[in-house]
Amino acid sequence: MTTPEGGAHDPYVRVRGAREHNLRAVDVDIPRDALVVFTGVSGSGKSSLAFGTVYAEAQRRYFESVAPYARRLIHQVGAPKVEEISGLPPAVALEQRRSAPTSRSSVGTVTTLSNSLRMLFSRAGTYPEGAARLDSDAFSPNTAAGACPECHGLGQVHRVTEESLVPDASLSIRDGAIAAWPGAWQGKNLRDILGALGHDLDRPWRDLPRADRDWILFTDEQPVVTVHPVRDADRIQRPYKGTYMSARRYVLHTVADSKSTALRARAERHLVSGPCPVCAGRRLRSEALAVTFAGRDISTLAALPLADLARTLCPACEGDGAAATLATDLVARIEVLTELGLGYLGTDRPTPTLSAGELQRLRLATQLRSGLFGVVYVLDEPSAGLHPADSAALLTVLDRLKAAGNSLFVVEHHLDVVRRADWIVDVGPRAGEHGGRILYSGPVAGLADVPGSATRPYVFPDGPAPVARTPREPSGALRLRGVTRHNLRGLDVEFPLGVFTAVTGVSGSGKSTLVGQVLAETVTAHLAGDPVTGAEGLDAVHRLVTVDQKPIGRTPRSNLATYTGLFDAVRKVFAATDDARARGYTVGRFSFNVTAGRCEVCQGEGFVAVELLFLPGTYAPCAACRGARYNPETLEITYRGANIAEVLDLTVDAAAGFLADVPAAARSLRTLQDVGLGYLRLGQPATELSGGEAQRIKLATELQRTRRGHTLYVLDEPTTGLHPADTELLLRQLHGLVDAGNSVVVVEHDMAVAAGADHVIDLGPGGGDAGGRVVAAGTPHAVARAADSVTAPYLKAALRL
Repeated sequence: MTTPEGGAHDPYVRVRGAREHNLRAVDVDIPRDALVVFTGVSGSGKSSLAFGTVYAEAQRRYFESVAPYARRLIHQVGAPKVEEISGLPPAVALEQRRSAPTSRSSVGTVTTLSNSLRMLFSRAGTYPEGAARLDSDAFSPNTAAGACPECHGLGQVHRVTEESLVPDASLSIRDGAIAAWPGAWQGKNLRDILGALGHDLDRPWRDLPRADRDWILFTDEQPVVTVHPVRDADRIQRPYKGTYMSARRYVLHTVADSKSTALRARAERHLVSGPCPVCAGRRLRSEALAVTFAGRDISTLAALPLADLARTLCPACEGDGAAATLATDLVARIEVLTELGLGYLGTDRPTPTLSAGELQRLRLATQLRSGLFGVVYVLDEPSAGLHPADSAALLTVLDRLKAAGNSLFVVEHHLDVVRRADWIVDVGPRAGEHGGRILYSGPVAGLADVPGSATRPYVFPDGPAPVARTPREPSGALRLRGVTRHNLRGLDVEFPLGVFTAVTGVSGSGKSTLVGQVLAETVTAHLAGDPVTGAEGLDAVHRLVTVDQKPIGRTPRSNLATYTGLFDAVRKVFAATDDARARGYTVGRFSFNVTAGRCEVCQGEGFVAVELLFLPGTYAPCAACRGARYNPETLEITYRGANIAEVLDLTVDAAAGFLADVPAAARSLRTLQDVGLGYLRLGQPATELSGGEAQRIKLATELQRTRRGHTLYVLDEPTTGLHPADTELLLRQLHGLVDAGNSVVVVEHDMAVAAGADHVIDLGPGGGDAGGRVVAAGTPHAVARAADSVTAPYLKAALRL
């Protein structure tokens, strides 16, 4: 099968001496034109091999082939630590990175479906009689030609009303009727100015003349008057010139310009958001909305789930002309997306509302239509966020990419994908410094003979079925009535308290809407003392903790040590050394955010941003401090032989020993180990963390706190990015929270998690309009027997029924 190493027709990518991150001079041969899966526990080194070595080398070679400008940046970006890689074709990476939060980016823009849809309306739309044909730009809310002039193409306007500014009209101005005004001196100043202008401060607001109320709240005038403040008994206040600002002007100015998060949040409570009154939320000019295709305007078609959009366009595919050509192309591209389980998304769905897995599958579908061949696709867990029922469709798409003459190198934990691979590269045996070795590289069947592999027992389960745990008895229930949002329509649902609840269902069935939005918002409002309707049992919950997968920071300045607070303890240890005290170095000196201690070239980030023409920007190590973040004087201070940068470079596991006698640090490190993050470095930049790692850091930060009262923990797919062995570790922590008298609700696709839950709520039966209702609820065994549940057969398999 093989040819001499390095031969002209060698069918392998041959890696020699890979030392990236924790890889230990790894040598491995990986077949091309195959589906190759990289497995191993979190932090074992599989991503360092697939992305940090193979893809990084392909990227470096690409840069070397282009202009000198790009080549000049290569030294900064850095080549992977590897002796040699032969047989490496061009590579495309599809990683799980969330998009920047912009409402302008959508499913349609990521997949370019929006371009084709606009072209369809421009070339083949039905125009009103006498109307001029419009350019395709006129159908885009992101262009000046197409955007509604009132809302600038956003579809929403944010305004204030008398009710939002004055919630209690029985109060007088002096008693605080204008709730939107600031407190303390600034609010008193505005009241005094109104008094100086002759307004009655003591009559109930509702009794003031309409003209006066409108002027006080909404005027754009800013009169300047002399204010004679009421004299306090203990101090004399002199007259001063005061400038009036209406309540509306104050709120809008604070929201737009204030640097205070608290002030902005307070002002936003007085804003009323709603559909634009001009375009009715459709984002476009009236001329574009007057054009129809298949009897509907473009905003109506863009709002349809992709599966419905394809059905609407199908009749136009027959025949000749622009309409048939464009509609046929659109339908063919949508079919790939529906194959990947994304048929419930609309083209106008904003990308910030998508999960990382959904976004990666959108890009995967786009690549399938690109026509590339002879390429290595390096994928990061394409099954993330996928219900088991959709994994077969994913495998079909991967097979099609392979059949087109490409190679697929996939970092993956999903066992269905692992078992379907042509070849498996298992890295381990454990994480961090205890990993970084190739345990096995070969056809999947051969992994059964590798006893040291953490992956083997999950791919080839050979022990007896696990003993089913008896579900806990609930201590109460939290009931939501008539829930209506997105595809949830009048839903009644009950979350038992004091137990572990898993919410399951196919992608788009409404899980995240129900749990991450409605449940979390309802409990938050109740805890804040706001009135809540349609909910019962809220009084039993004393605290809410939501643990999502949003980044813990967006630059290298944010890291694990700063987020968890353990870095404060580390800095105190360094400030307490004899050398630090002799030099007068305080705790602040050891912060890379303070001028005195940090490297001034990179401002303490350790990295500098590198902007690349036509390519995404990246970060490169600072040439002055080589990533250490600090200036040389600060690095001269050591604790137990290590300087502050070297301590930040320790893994959590190593630091747990190094700082074992520092109680504040030891507690944080222990909880990080408990959630399976012992392999991460203390100073690991937030930009290098996956969504799952960020979520577990947040969970560890919460676990180290002293907890009082009944807490409701809400988690969105906490097992994303976790090896099955790590999932077991995480579940022990979550079940421990329940054993301590709390409630845990998780949105989850991993059937092992659902099988071990006390209660399962299965939504569906499908995604989008075909979902949004409770198909089954009860113990895992009860849901596994539900007749119309798509989840049931997979849950039954997990329970080994």
